[in-house]
Amino acid sequence: MNQYPPLKSLVFLDAAIRHGSFSLAAKEFSVTPGAVGQQIQKLEEWLGVALFSRRIRQVVPTADGLAYWHRIQPALSQIVDASRILRKQRTKSVWLSMPPSFAAKWFTRRMAGFLTEHPDVELHLNTGRALVDFEREAIDLAIRYFDGLDHSLDATLLYKDEARVYCRPDYAARLGLMRTDDLTRAKLLETTIQPYWQPWLRRFSDLDDTRIKAIPSIHFDQAMMAIEAAKQGQGVVMSSPILLEEDLAQGLLFEPFGHCLPLDNGYYVVHHRKLDLRPAALALKNWLLDRTAAY
Repeated sequence: MNQYPPLKSLVFLDAAIRHGSFSLAAKEFSVTPGAVGQQIQKLEEWLGVALFSRRIRQVVPTADGLAYWHRIQPALSQIVDASRILRKQRTKSVWLSMPPSFAAKWFTRRMAGFLTEHPDVELHLNTGRALVDFEREAIDLAIRYFDGLDHSLDATLLYKDEARVYCRPDYAARLGLMRTDDLTRAKLLETTIQPYWQPWLRRFSDLDDTRIKAIPSIHFDQAMMAIEAAKQGQGVVMSSPILLEEDLAQGLLFEPFGHCLPLDNGYYVVHHRKLDLRPAALALKNWLLDRTAAY
């Protein structure tokens, strides 16, 4: 007897248990639920045990099925990971993840420069706020906004952040924003990435906490939205200077007070500490470090 079980059936078993459904497992592989059922039955015949209890419009893993799946699932994951790594090693593609605001306000304006210098590299850009799992996701590098402390990552600082205040010139003129205390007449635009209005005002104004809390504000979960609101004259935004280079150069926004609040966080380029970077990914990392060296 062949010592190997029907390997294709193992993949269908994994999907069926993960989804808790033959139908959802079928969608994952673009086959019919009947095809999934046939593969499961083939594996059950080879093992000599029932892996699922069939009920009306429902299949439920048996105790043997669950125990078997828990034993084989790590091996299946290792096969996927090893195959993904080997395939990536043979390509000149690089997968990069970063926060949406950094992508829109900094990276995309410079991206053509990298592709011009490295025309043979195929760049895949992913934006999102979720943390990357380098062991599970097909991501080579990520730009992450944090304090740089994560023992599982190789983290190299691109930009040490600071909090500064910006608004439209005509907005400042209309409200007479000459001193920081004048912000009681403004609307504060606050972001998840920089929720530091209170410490900024405590340091740079003579306002007490009661008056600070009385200033109207709007909270944004994305820096891009807050910056856009400031450009539309909706308020005063606190932001990283690195995100506003183009808007400042064009005169769309300006800094009315010039006070800087240093921050512990910054933008880091990160990758898995124990996984070597392929040449294409290393080229992108070095390019990012060169472009941010001036900061």
